[in-house]
Amino acid sequence: MVFIHELADVENGAQVGDNSTIWRWTHVMPKTVIGKNCKIGQGCFVQDGAVIGNNVKIQNNVSIYDGVVLEDDVFIGPSVVFTNVRKPRSYESVPTSSYAKTVVHRGVSIGANATIVCGIDIGENAMIGAGAVITKNVPCGVTVIGNPAGVLVRDVSGTPFVISLEQYWIKKKNHNNY
Repeated sequence: MVFIHELADVENGAQVGDNSTIWRWTHVMPKTVIGKNCKIGQGCFVQDGAVIGNNVKIQNNVSIYDGVVLEDDVFIGPSVVFTNVRKPRSYESVPTSSYAKTVVHRGVSIGANATIVCGIDIGENAMIGAGAVITKNVPCGVTVIGNPAGVLVRDVSGTPFVISLEQYWIKKKNHNNY
C-alpha cells in the first residue's frame, strides 16, 4: 500500500512502489519512478528523469533532479543539495541531454546539508558527513567530510584525520592502504 499525503502533489504517470510514503508539500513529476519501501519527507521535489531505487529514505527539503540516480538502500539527510548543470546561467537554457549524471550507489548515507556537485559517482556504502561539499568521485566504503570533502582516515595510533581525495587515490594506486 502506498501512502501519499493529501497535500503532496504526485502527478499522474508517476510510478510509486509498494509500501512507499510521500509526505506533505512534496512534488513528484509525472515521469518519475520511485522504488518500493521508500520514504520521502515533506517539502521535497522529484523531477522527471530522476531515479529512486528501493528502500530509499529522503529526509525533508531535498530536490532530486533529472540526472540524479539513487540506488537501493540510500539515505539522504535533510536539506541535502543536488545539482545537474555544471555551469548554470540564468540567460542560457541547458538541454536535458546536457545534464551531468550523478550516481549515488547502494547503501550510501548522505548527512544533512551536504552539497553534491553534479557529475559525481559516490561508491557503495560511502558515508558523506553533514555539510560536506562533494566535488569529486567518492570511493566505496569511505567516510568523507569537509569543504571540499576529504577522506576520514586514522593514523597508527587511531587518531582520525582527513586527507584529500587525490591523496587517497594516489595511496590506493601505490597499494599503500590506510
